[in-house]
Amino acid sequence: MIRLATRSSAQARTQAEVVAQAVTTATGKEVELVFVETLGDLNKDQPLHQIGGQGVFVKEVQQAVLRGDADIAVHSAKDLPSQATDGLVVAAWCARRDAGDALIGKSLDDLEHNATVATGSVRRRAQLVAVRPDLNFVELRGNIPTRLDKIPASGSIVMAIAALEVLGLTDRITQRLSVNDFVPMVGQGCVAVECRDGDDAMHDAIRSIDDQSTRYALEIERAFLAELGAGCSMPVGAYVDEQGVLRTFMATGPNNTDRHVTFTEQLPAREAQSFAREIARKSRSALA
Repeated sequence: MIRLATRSSAQARTQAEVVAQAVTTATGKEVELVFVETLGDLNKDQPLHQIGGQGVFVKEVQQAVLRGDADIAVHSAKDLPSQATDGLVVAAWCARRDAGDALIGKSLDDLEHNATVATGSVRRRAQLVAVRPDLNFVELRGNIPTRLDKIPASGSIVMAIAALEVLGLTDRITQRLSVNDFVPMVGQGCVAVECRDGDDAMHDAIRSIDDQSTRYALEIERAFLAELGAGCSMPVGAYVDEQGVLRTFMATGPNNTDRHVTFTEQLPAREAQSFAREIARKSRSALA
């Protein structure tokens, strides 16, 4: 029996069940889900960037593995801090779903002047302000069904397409936002599976569900983020597409929306992570 730690939301549970089935198919072992409540789950009212940003949905799940209450942990990769957690290793980056964002409600062109958009992401706000500075924003927290019930009158909410794919809710999408202008969060659309560092048997059991092209992309995106030392508290995005093009976004200022810089670069054949770190330094310098 393999014990899998995960959050209990519908999206997290569904992601975990997909991983569990894949692990069972690969190993012949049954997988038991161990549900864990995280700080982000318990504090539903405060904006994410105020309660800790990146990591608020993973720390308690990781602790369950470190304590021995579970053997592996499953997370949305975008929630993982850019620095590895002591004692744990990402044994698998599962094949990525659609990494982009989408509007639900009104399309960008149909939003009236001063319309309201709900999102808890400072990155999404900064990117929308860059093309529609007239928009007003309100916070958006809660699980997927809760958020879908909070579409402002004559406005929109912003959601990750992958989250809607997991729950079979892509029919709710009004407009898919291009990754060229709305660079996704690092790791968006991917599920990460961690195990204890040194647990070779468990690492081997998970290795079969690791997707090499996704691993390549995420290691580069995470190198960019790690160089900045930033998480959800900053308006930052990075995305490596199937053609090996790195797109990055960074904004700064009193409201994190008044200035921004983007890069679109073909990755070199070698030292791609070093290249991504250099792009991060250029972004930081441009906004200094």
